[in-house]
Amino acid sequence: MPNETHTDITPIAWDDGVLRFIDQTLLPRELRYVETRDWRDVAAGIERLAVRGAPLIGIAAAYALALAARQGEPVDVAASVLAATRPTAVNLRWALDRALEAGRARRAEAVLAEARRIHDQQMADDRRMGELGAALLPSGATVLTHCNAGALATGGIGTALGVIKTAHRQGPLELVLVDETRPLLQGARLTAWELERAGVPFQVIVDGAAAGLIARGDVHAVLVGADRIAANGDTANKVGTYPLALAARAHGVPLYVVAPLSTIDRTTPDGAAIPIEHRDPSEVSAITGVRDVPALNPAFDVTPNGLISAIVTERGVLRRPCSAAIARLGAAAQAVAS
Repeated sequence: MPNETHTDITPIAWDDGVLRFIDQTLLPRELRYVETRDWRDVAAGIERLAVRGAPLIGIAAAYALALAARQGEPVDVAASVLAATRPTAVNLRWALDRALEAGRARRAEAVLAEARRIHDQQMADDRRMGELGAALLPSGATVLTHCNAGALATGGIGTALGVIKTAHRQGPLELVLVDETRPLLQGARLTAWELERAGVPFQVIVDGAAAGLIARGDVHAVLVGADRIAANGDTANKVGTYPLALAARAHGVPLYVVAPLSTIDRTTPDGAAIPIEHRDPSEVSAITGVRDVPALNPAFDVTPNGLISAIVTERGVLRRPCSAAIARLGAAAQAVAS
């Protein structure tokens, strides 16, 4: 694969009434774009993980409402279908609400303009989080990341992976350890693909190796994204994040969650109230080649706020106690709005 910069990755784009998005299920073997004028194709793409990553599915859903409006279909009906595709990621509902509000004027152009604003805002937020997060890392650090929190997950440079790319450009980093991320290998397939294109040194590891490497002192920081952050700072992310947080805390290694403010759900009090998506058991059993064995397939787990060293947002780095920091951000946002 060519050694290109991360800015060359364009996971989603609007072009003259056509929405183009990368089918991430085919990466890294094939880079193929889906092109559609039908919002239903976007909903199907989100559900089957052709489009994934909390910020990116929000962007995709907003563009899908623009497609529905251009088709003359009720955007509220489309929004209900889209909202049900991935119940854990709060960015999805946040983006839909913004696009629906714009659509009250009943003009497709207004919905499209809002979708573009959401997309542009995410790219700018990624750059800011990259700078803030990179400042937390020592020069020459080895960091570990889980799942994919890069351009493929946000439409910008990424959240956790945006920090890594920024730190490499400034540092550079010594090494990035990439969890395979079972069962669908978003780390081995997607994060490795992004890092290779960006010229960042990395090694893929099996998920079960991470705790041992942390215990040996081979990891200086753990960086992950988030799909939903509760009001108290409890964080839902790709399943396998919680064990990393336990290992990091046991051995004095900081764990940083990198996520935009749109991922914080102040209506969800704590992690126990976060809905956890359960996906098709065949995603687990197919790895072994035996499809008819019983399997349990939660897509996310919740890391308690006490195990999180800091949450990096575009508005600043939130330190413990996270609930107080989140409340201050919410109050500041309301003051600006008023």
